[in-house]
Amino acid sequence: MFSINKSNFMKKIGMQAVDEAIENGIDLDGTPIPSKMLELYNRIMNEENKRERSGVKKSMRNRCVKTGSKHFDKETLDQLLIDSGWEGLKEKEILFLLQLVESI
Repeated sequence: MFSINKSNFMKKIGMQAVDEAIENGIDLDGTPIPSKMLELYNRIMNEENKRERSGVKKSMRNRCVKTGSKHFDKETLDQLLIDSGWEGLKEKEILFLLQLVESI
């Protein structure tokens, strides 16, 4: 058995901290992640890892939209995508982002 220093988890930032917490089964606040949640997460990630890929740029854009929507307003994110050489926000993405904002 091992002990976890809770302060080590609380100070971490970024996706790497989240990945490490999931791997250890301990949330960033030091509390255990319920095993059923971990099982479902791992099951879904295993399925995703089996999915054939056709290219990286589409995945990069999807991540930019999903994560960027947490940090930029719709107009800014749209322009950032266009300025970077990607297609601007699609209608379905805008609708999804609006639903997220309304649910907050």
